Amino acid sequence: MPDTPIGFIGLGIMGTPMARNLMKAAYPLVVYNRTASKAQALAQEGAQAASSPREVAQRCPVVITMVTDSPDVEAVVLGKSGVIEGIQADGVLIDMSTISPQVTRAIAEQLRKRGGHMLDAPVSGGLWGAQSGTLAIMVGGEKGVFERCLPVFQAMGKTIVHVGGNGMGQVTKLVNQILVAGTLNAVCEALVFAAKAGADLEKTIEAVAEGAAGSWQLRNLGPRMVRGDFAPGFMARLQQKDLRLILEAAREMHVPLPGTALVHQLYAALEADGRGNEGTQALIRVHRLLAGVEARKKGE
Repeated sequence: MPDTPIGFIGLGIMGTPMARNLMKAAYPLVVYNRTASKAQALAQEGAQAASSPREVAQRCPVVITMVTDSPDVEAVVLGKSGVIEGIQADGVLIDMSTISPQVTRAIAEQLRKRGGHMLDAPVSGGLWGAQSGTLAIMVGGEKGVFERCLPVFQAMGKTIVHVGGNGMGQVTKLVNQILVAGTLNAVCEALVFAAKAGADLEKTIEAVAEGAAGSWQLRNLGPRMVRGDFAPGFMARLQQKDLRLILEAAREMHVPLPGTALVHQLYAALEADGRGNEGTQALIRVHRLLAGVEARKKGE
């Protein structure tokens, strides 16, 4: 499949390194971004820039979208000069954004009427996973279409699982985000507790990270919190968007998620402080403020 031209729409903090990994895997790449300079930057590395999502779809049998939210996907796929206007017969749209499962199913149905297919394939792993090509990718859609596109996913990710029909990729990503947000909040609470007790925070992380309390968040984001490093691997405002999607879906299903709702409110406090573009680990700022504890390495 490496001879197949791949379209890539959305060249943000995640999309650009994902597109680069496709180029490293020798896929011819056609790119589009609303901010044209981002597409031109990849064009200088060997990609071809397109003038619209429709042109991308006309030139590529497989088109990937990686944008922010449900309305953004609807705009680039169903809007004026959107993917749907140029989708090839038996062409595939792979949406790797994190959006509403309900919106995903509606878009898939519209593409189906045009003779196309859709896979919803949101990712987990943040900027670091996108750069290293080790993303976890959870895919919803037809099994045969998934198998056809598996080599494309393998150029960007390490753990790739077909989880069901259209919309189930997004459902699985929201499950992922419930776990991520709750665990990250626990890491913040634990480090503030340790700091208040006078513990060496780096030694504390080392002592517990490989035991029953270990987690990706503790091992990777805990040290960043202690150092005061809030550079984004995944922005707080995007985490907040995902939490909103979770709570909207939970409300529709009448499922109570009290812990997730609490984390949503804590991130709201972080956003109110103007820190929505910091990494998700900046959540510890809220806990430090609530406890009146620095929870940072001495000298930082």
